[in-house]
Amino acid sequence: MELLGMSVALIALFVGFGLLIGILFGFFGMGGSFLVTPALLVMGYPTRVAVGSGLAFVFGTSVIATLKHRDLGQVDYKLGISMIIGTTAGIEVGKETVLFLEELGLAGGIISVTYVVLLGGIGAFVTYEALSSRGSGGNDLGHDVEEDEDAEVPEIAKKIQSYRIPPMLSLRGGVQISLWVVLAVAFVTGLLSGLLGVGGGFIRMPALFYLIGVPVPVAVGTDLFEIVFSGGIGSFLYAQSGGVDLSIVAPLLAGSAFGARLGSAATGLVDEEGIKVYFGVMLLLGAAAVALRQVGNYLGIEVLNTVSFVIIIGAALLVSGAVVYSSIVAIREESSTARSASAD
Repeated sequence: MELLGMSVALIALFVGFGLLIGILFGFFGMGGSFLVTPALLVMGYPTRVAVGSGLAFVFGTSVIATLKHRDLGQVDYKLGISMIIGTTAGIEVGKETVLFLEELGLAGGIISVTYVVLLGGIGAFVTYEALSSRGSGGNDLGHDVEEDEDAEVPEIAKKIQSYRIPPMLSLRGGVQISLWVVLAVAFVTGLLSGLLGVGGGFIRMPALFYLIGVPVPVAVGTDLFEIVFSGGIGSFLYAQSGGVDLSIVAPLLAGSAFGARLGSAATGLVDEEGIKVYFGVMLLLGAAAVALRQVGNYLGIEVLNTVSFVIIIGAALLVSGAVVYSSIVAIREESSTARSASAD
């Protein structure tokens, strides 16, 4: 009945927005609450409904995307479960830290600055590292996880993997690493998620690659597997207090059902450095948008909030378009190679 009360234009808007975010979510393992919640707030929905509906959408989309990544062999369940344990503990400590900072009256400023610096810093590092690898003839790693065993592993990940503290975990991509190291990395990422009040996909995905050392497609798939649990718990808690609006969630999921599978499939087509470049650009633009919003709130300039939202949507359109274009190019190249091979 709620859907019937919505205009066709609004339903179409939500379906299209869901498609867009689904592509990003399936491709990066992040982007849901990062985009949906601010959009709903700008549209005038109450904070509780915006956050709760955003979490419900994230849960549904992560299930769809995870199933596709599973079909591609890009989900490491041992790593995912281990990360969930460490992340949960980290989030609890992060939440308590926020409460302590609130008592001191420092929470808003510290969290805002940390969020922008972290978002921009990770984005700049990932983009620089990916472009440097491309310039030096980096590997094409976008097709088969089993082929990634000999892929270039980040130096810091090699160092971390060298600490052979039992019990050891054997992960996809030929990675051998201590369970205690995985739990420590998960705890830190969870701490940052709890401190900043975000899902943490933009922290976990690069952490899984640069610190744990698993291939990027596996990092994306495993991150999504984690989000199934965090998104599910969060949306359930908000639903109990009436914070989930199905008239918002249903059309968003209708669009993301296709977009998430498309984005997930693209990780098997786009080379690994390409995934990192798009990820980095998305974070850099996101950092600029969040910084503008914070400045607007501080100075009381409402137009900066609108500019911030436009940047976020523009970034989503730009990056998702680049993902689809790169996938089409990769498919054409594979078809051309196959035809040449059959001709020979």
